[in-house]
Amino acid sequence: MSSVFTVLRRLATGGGRIATIDAAKAAPPPSPLAPVDLTDPAQVAGVMDLAARVGDILLASGTSNRDTVVQVHAVASAYGLHYMHVDITLNTITVFTTIGVERKLPVSVFRVVSNMRTDFSKLSEVDRLIRSIQAGATSPDIATKILDGLYRSPASYGFKTSLVGWGGLAALVSVMIGGGWLPAVVSFLIGVVIIGMDAVLRRQKLPPFFHNVFGGFIATLLAAVAYSWSPDNVTPSHIIAAGIVVMLANLSLVQSLQDGITGAPVTASARFFETFLLTSAIVAGVGAGIQASGWLGISLPPLEPLHQPTTTMALVGIMAGAAASISFAIACYAELSSVFVAGATAAVGTSMFYVSMLVLGMSHITSAAIAATTIGFGGGLLARRFLIPPLLTAVAGITPMLPGLALYRGMYAALNNQLLVGFANMAVALSVAAALASGVVLGEWAARKLRRPPKITFYRAFRRPQFGSHSGPK
Repeated sequence: MSSVFTVLRRLATGGGRIATIDAAKAAPPPSPLAPVDLTDPAQVAGVMDLAARVGDILLASGTSNRDTVVQVHAVASAYGLHYMHVDITLNTITVFTTIGVERKLPVSVFRVVSNMRTDFSKLSEVDRLIRSIQAGATSPDIATKILDGLYRSPASYGFKTSLVGWGGLAALVSVMIGGGWLPAVVSFLIGVVIIGMDAVLRRQKLPPFFHNVFGGFIATLLAAVAYSWSPDNVTPSHIIAAGIVVMLANLSLVQSLQDGITGAPVTASARFFETFLLTSAIVAGVGAGIQASGWLGISLPPLEPLHQPTTTMALVGIMAGAAASISFAIACYAELSSVFVAGATAAVGTSMFYVSMLVLGMSHITSAAIAATTIGFGGGLLARRFLIPPLLTAVAGITPMLPGLALYRGMYAALNNQLLVGFANMAVALSVAAALASGVVLGEWAARKLRRPPKITFYRAFRRPQFGSHSGPK
C-alpha cells in the first residue's frame, strides 16, 4: 500500500512540479523590495490591469471564480501588490486597492469578459506566463507585451480542425451510449452542422438562444430522416442525444454547479439561469423537430427501456469515452501535448464508471460521481506531472458523460404527455450534472492535498562514519 502512495506522490509532484493554482494558493507574501513603485497610481493600475487581463483569459476558458480570483491575486502579489480586493461576478472582474499612508488614494480596474465559451487555445500559454511571473522572471512591461501577443495570436490549428473535433465528439458519444456505425456517421454530420451554423449565426449577432433552437431542430430532423431510411439500424435517441451533448458542451451547466459548490453563489445562480434558458431552447428545437418530422410523415419510435450495459458495451464505451475526450480537447483548441493526457484521464474515468455499474451494482448517478471524482483526482495528478492546467483534463474528461440522453428522454416524454416520466428524466439529468461537478471538485481537492514531503538532508559532519572511511575533514 505504501508503494501505491509513493507512485501517486511522484505523479502529483513530478519531481517538485505542482500546478499553477497550487503555487498560487501556497505563494508566500511578496518581497519588501517590490518591482513596481507602489506609491505611483499609474504603475499600480498597470499591474492591476495586467492581473485582470490574466483573469479574463482564465475565466473565458472555463476556470471557476474561486481559482480565477486566487490566480489574479497571485499575479498582482508577485509584483508587490498584495493588499487588494478581487471580485468576480459572472463575466465582470473588479480589482480594487488603495495607496498612500496618510491620505488613501483609491485605485480600481474593471474588466468585462466578452467571450465565455470554452476555449483552451490560450489557457496553457497564460498558465506558463503566470508561472514565469511568480518566479520573478517577467517584468510587468514584458508580461503586458506577451498578453498583447496572446490576444492577437490565432489558435495552433484552424476552425476546420476544431469542426472535425466537434463532429468526432458527437459520433463517439453516440457510440458510447449504444449506437452503431450508421448513427455515428449521422451524429458526426449533425455535430459539424450544429457548430458550423453556430459560428455563422454568431457572426450575424443572433442571440445564442436561437442557436440552440436551430441545433435541437437539426439534430431531431436529421435523426428522423436517418431513421426513416434505415429503421433497423438507427435509434434516433442515440443521434439526438449526441447532438444535445455537443450543445451542452458549449454551455456552463457543470461550471455553474462548480461555482456554487466552491462558494460563488451569485455567479452560479446567473450561470445556472443562463444554462436553463439555453437548455429550454434545445427543448424547443427538439419539439419543433418532432413536429416537422410528423409533417413529413416520419414518426419517431417510442422510448426504449434502459438496459444494464454488458461487458462488451463497457469496453466499447471506455474506448469511445477516451476518444470523445480527445475530440473535445481538439474542438476547444487545446495544445496537442495536452490532448492525449486528457484522453488518458477520460479512459480511467469511464473505466470507473462502468466498474461502478457492472461490478459494484451502483446507480447511474452514483457511478457518474465516482467517475468524475476519479477524473478530477487522476487528471489533477497527470496535469501536475506534465505541467498542464487541471481544468483542461477535468472538463475534457467529464464532457462525454454529460446527460444528453436523459435530457432527450425527458423532452420526448414531456412532449408526449408523459409528464411523470419526463420529470423523472429531467431530474436524473440535473443529478448527473451535479454529480459530475461535485466529483471533479472533490477529486481536484484530493490531488491538490497530495504532496511529497520534503526530504531531510543531514549535514555531512553529523553523519555516522562508515568502517574504513575518513572521519576528518578533507
